[in-house]
Amino acid sequence: MNEMLNIGVDLGGTTIKMAFIDDSGKVIEKWNIKTDTAGNGKNITRDIGHAIAQKMAEHQFRRTEIRGIGIGAPGFIDMRAGFIYRAVNIGWENYPLKEALERQTGFPVIVDNDANIAAFGEMWLGAGKGANDLICVTLGTGVGSGIIINGDIVHGASGMAGEIGHMTVIPKGGAACNCGKTGCLETVSSATGIRRLALEALGYNDSESILRAVFEEKGDISAEDVFNCAKKGDSLSAAVVDKAACYLGYALAAASMVNNPDKVVLGGGVSQAGDMLLRPVIHYFKRYSLPKVFGRSDCDRKVRKRRRRDRRRLAGQNKDHGSPSGLTRPLAPPPHIFNGIHHRMKDKQA
Repeated sequence: MNEMLNIGVDLGGTTIKMAFIDDSGKVIEKWNIKTDTAGNGKNITRDIGHAIAQKMAEHQFRRTEIRGIGIGAPGFIDMRAGFIYRAVNIGWENYPLKEALERQTGFPVIVDNDANIAAFGEMWLGAGKGANDLICVTLGTGVGSGIIINGDIVHGASGMAGEIGHMTVIPKGGAACNCGKTGCLETVSSATGIRRLALEALGYNDSESILRAVFEEKGDISAEDVFNCAKKGDSLSAAVVDKAACYLGYALAAASMVNNPDKVVLGGGVSQAGDMLLRPVIHYFKRYSLPKVFGRSDCDRKVRKRRRRDRRRLAGQNKDHGSPSGLTRPLAPPPHIFNGIHHRMKDKQA
């Protein structure tokens, strides 16, 4: 094979996704392995190295045909040093991921936060193609985010730029967050946050509710249950959704006042709720931002087959100024796009 390939790695708390990708973003081969978090994740880089070596042998790829590895990881990261300050779901704290993976594989490695790569990947190959300034927010178990300004990922002085999920939206009396603070956006607008809000509402409200019936039947509820019940007209569930959307719209408006993005992208499992979430988010985004920031409020919802989403998100790791960059977190559902809010990624050639 004459063409150089890049290796993309998406490190998640339960699964590690990997792929060989060419410079156009085409996925040559993709596969995944389980994430071994035993012993605070001590075996993760070893497992990644072995999996890559095995696939290279299967395809008879020579080491000279591999440019390097781009890995996206959750948590607080110093991208320049490839250093993980803290990744709760992995078990890492003050972990030199770049150094460890380079030692294991012998390839050059670039590490970045998975949500940063989600933003960059969407600007390059996603629905945000052509946008130069972008905010991407992934709504899953937590709230991840990445910011693009003038076509480049913003990392900040210590790699912490763009952590919208840890903006304080409840200054007093907020729930504890995994980051150590209280009242973060993640505590109210993530899947776990929405579940918590709903359980609290069931606790202090004894009115009849479809959601209550679901809870009594299952012994628990999920964010998906909340959205499904809201779609059926359950007022309690609708109030929870509105509350989560209010905080999210407020945070997006606040962030957008800083960099005035062309697009804002919503992804992640929670975004599968579609218009049930999108409409109130748009409402609050418009309410809390300036008209010139909000701009056009057209709403568009684009659905792509998983294969195209795989390609975008796995490809994102190899186009940061010609070097392998990171990968996004586990594949998000179809993006939901509004106003200034879009999925985008711009090709960054070396």
